[in-house]
Amino acid sequence: MDEGTELSLTIAHIVQRLKGSHLHSQIERQAKECLHQPEIKLESLREDVRSFLKTSGWERKLQNAVYRELHIQLPPSHPTAPPEHLKEPLAYMRKAQASWEKRVLKSLNSMSTELGVPLARMRPAVEQKELTNKWNEMGTDEPDLSRFRPVYAPKDFLEVLISLRNPNHDSSEDVSTRSHWGLIQVPLNVRDIPQLRRAYSELNLTTGQLGIDDHAHIHPDLFESEYVQIGKKVVAEQDSAAAQQYSRQGCSTGLRADLWALILNSTNQPQDVMHYEQLKAGVIQHDLLVDNLIYKDVKLTASNDDYYFVFEDFLYQVLLCFSRDTAVLEHFKYNSATPPKSYIQGKVGDEESAVVYPPNGVIPFHGFSMYVAPLCFLYNEPSKLYSVFREMYIRYFFRLHSISSSPSGIVALCLQFERLLQTHLPQLFYHLRQIGAQPLRIAFKWMVRAFSGYLSTDQLLLLWDRILGYDSLEVVAVLAAAVFAFRAENLMEVTSLASAEAVLADLSTLKVMPLIQIFLFATAI
Repeated sequence: MDEGTELSLTIAHIVQRLKGSHLHSQIERQAKECLHQPEIKLESLREDVRSFLKTSGWERKLQNAVYRELHIQLPPSHPTAPPEHLKEPLAYMRKAQASWEKRVLKSLNSMSTELGVPLARMRPAVEQKELTNKWNEMGTDEPDLSRFRPVYAPKDFLEVLISLRNPNHDSSEDVSTRSHWGLIQVPLNVRDIPQLRRAYSELNLTTGQLGIDDHAHIHPDLFESEYVQIGKKVVAEQDSAAAQQYSRQGCSTGLRADLWALILNSTNQPQDVMHYEQLKAGVIQHDLLVDNLIYKDVKLTASNDDYYFVFEDFLYQVLLCFSRDTAVLEHFKYNSATPPKSYIQGKVGDEESAVVYPPNGVIPFHGFSMYVAPLCFLYNEPSKLYSVFREMYIRYFFRLHSISSSPSGIVALCLQFERLLQTHLPQLFYHLRQIGAQPLRIAFKWMVRAFSGYLSTDQLLLLWDRILGYDSLEVVAVLAAAVFAFRAENLMEVTSLASAEAVLADLSTLKVMPLIQIFLFATAI
């Protein structure tokens, strides 16, 4: 397709999407109302209405909505391409994802059968009343979860990724033997250090950054106060694109919540609050088997974390509502995954009786609640916290637990991590491989959670600033490689996987930005 056709298709797609939105009806109503104003003249009607929408801020809201659509829509492709190719162009990736989905759903169904717990049931009135009363203190409830187990853990998922092979690729054609050292054996293009330097030029050693204490050219306090002033202007302008660019150098603590919401175009309008309340009503009315998995996950992860245990109630509220949000299904248009389906009792195999389960199409796994936990530091209003989390999930987090060829997908991140280490620390990589401590086996759990629960919260938020700023999860793989580089000396001394894991067990003292900067910009090529 030529560029003109591609652009026309993109514009048509965005117009179509926005036509059915709440924003469209709001702008339409505002345009009609402004016709009664004396400054609107019939002879210059179009210009006057446009000028009114601009000065009253509606044009900016429309720009932000378009900007969001550009970030989440499918990449332009040939008009005759089948729908599954749009979701994932590589057949072997689609097949692996479908097979993994079957396995996860089978695990969920067998748990339901073994424990005699239905996938969904209506709560009795007494139970509904009880849950309504304790909605804000669900953490005090101690249901017996001993029989429930996570449907899968990251290490199970890693085994599937390790076994991925492209049936059409002859690995003997690979340029170097080094490509066989790693666990990921699929031929995807990932960026090397010179390409990363160009892509992440704002992170170079001479540019001011939040999250770094010693700037060579500028006093940190001076940089920070000037930078915060610019941040305040960005928030006042309410421009998503400007907020995203700003976030590349980090967000100050006082502005981060507003900047992230602006980048994600996540609003907290009355209709958003109402949507959250409807989801809450759904939680109170129906009990789902996945609710137990959510409870169990929060108990196993966030409740035992020094940073996040205080947010236990928030996590239950957000995750239980999330599991019932059918708006999340929209992201399956550009996700390689397909929402799991279950059958109404007694009608197994009858497609007309198949329903998406859980309603949002996402089966939580061990560690899932850690995608929400850090956001609790930024938003104390449940509906706002909810809408930001949902947007983060449908833009980024889903890529960390689905099999795809996306540059931000977990397969590419694993491959990138291994390539960076093989290229820049070949002796370390070879040593760890020889003692049975493949680096990816250690780093995978960090990457699948985008480091949540491993870094101190202030450092994690600085990392997530860059994920949002660059609209990519690539920086997660770079940080994982940088951690190994930082601890390389100690790792060269270890003789087993257990001792390598011990060296890397505590990442809570690490400073994220200096690690990434030094790895990217001080590494000799």
